[in-house]
Amino acid sequence: MTIRNTVAVSAVALSLGLLSAPMASAQTPVKLGVLADMSGIFSDIGGMGSFDATKMAVEDFNKLPGADKFKVEVIQGDPQNKPDIARNIARKWYETEGVDVLVDIPTSATSLAVAPLTAELNKVALFTASGTSDLTGKACTPNSVHWTYDTWALAHGTADAMTKAGGKSWFFLTVDFALGASLERDATAVINANGGKVLGSIKHPTDSNDFASYLLQAQASKADIIALANAGGDTIKAIKQASEFGIVQGGQKLAGMLMFISDIHSLGLNTAQGLQLTEGFYWDLNEQTRTFGERFAKRNNGRYPSMNQAGAYSASLTYLKAVAKVGSPKDGAAVVKAIREMGTFDDPLFGKTTLREDGRVLHDMYLLQVKKPAESKKPYDYYNLLATIPADTAFRPLKDGGCPLIK
Repeated sequence: MTIRNTVAVSAVALSLGLLSAPMASAQTPVKLGVLADMSGIFSDIGGMGSFDATKMAVEDFNKLPGADKFKVEVIQGDPQNKPDIARNIARKWYETEGVDVLVDIPTSATSLAVAPLTAELNKVALFTASGTSDLTGKACTPNSVHWTYDTWALAHGTADAMTKAGGKSWFFLTVDFALGASLERDATAVINANGGKVLGSIKHPTDSNDFASYLLQAQASKADIIALANAGGDTIKAIKQASEFGIVQGGQKLAGMLMFISDIHSLGLNTAQGLQLTEGFYWDLNEQTRTFGERFAKRNNGRYPSMNQAGAYSASLTYLKAVAKVGSPKDGAAVVKAIREMGTFDDPLFGKTTLREDGRVLHDMYLLQVKKPAESKKPYDYYNLLATIPADTAFRPLKDGGCPLIK
């Protein structure tokens, strides 16, 4: 090649490089941080499954028209279910690592710790694994989206159905943190409204191993229903030990106030059969949920998604669509407003979905009953649908929440 040709080729290469540089830099970065329990008692509910579900949402967003304008990244962290650690991780992510939105955020106390920080720094928090209804009540913010469920919805699903079916006296076994307090408070209101009575309650620490003394007190109360106002590993251990004590065989019923399909899998149908519970998602509800469930299971060693993992997918995909509409993730309140302005939209997993002014996402909830072993025909075929609770009645009325954003 002559010197002249070499110079010409180099000039062309240089010009192409100069042209491609602006094109590459034109992509707007968007960073999602999945803040989930990766190794503790809630890891089956969310954990790496929520991280993968969020990545699935990014994959699906990238197929949409206009998505090539954005460069989306997902990272994960473990707050160890401690509010101070969660807040420290969130601040570091927001201020130094360019994270625009938090996803999952397990335990109510953790969520209540990061919500005000998120608003202060004008980011977004997608609460897909948090329970307390206070997140859309006194602790609501313009930057918070409470997606999957809350304690009010669970109480009005499970406690309402069981009280009306004759379970008039209740005893609560309650985990000693914000979630447990909210579950007991919201369920008690329903029980009282239906003419029932709470005979007593006892609190236990998170990640307890021995529920014997608690269960004996509940058994001695002679209550019709022993309500488990806890979650994850605590619920599983309490139900297993209740079975050993013969509590159900003795005529009392157990109510799992917050349960997930992963809990039923851990318990097995022999132990869990007959339990009633309320969820916001079940993978075998319809064709769209089945498609997602099977896709998720193939990526997660045959484990089907919990409602929290489904929430991580749907909330992340909706968030990214809102970012595309706004053009940037930098104004978190504007992105949340864009979600609200979508009105009622068809979510692939949660059906007709609306974001309310207090940050509450409205969708149908489902009263479910665990199948008998003989009724289950395939992996994770665990539930019979007893009732669909419509979105407009599934969650607390806006006027009753006390959210300071509502005038």
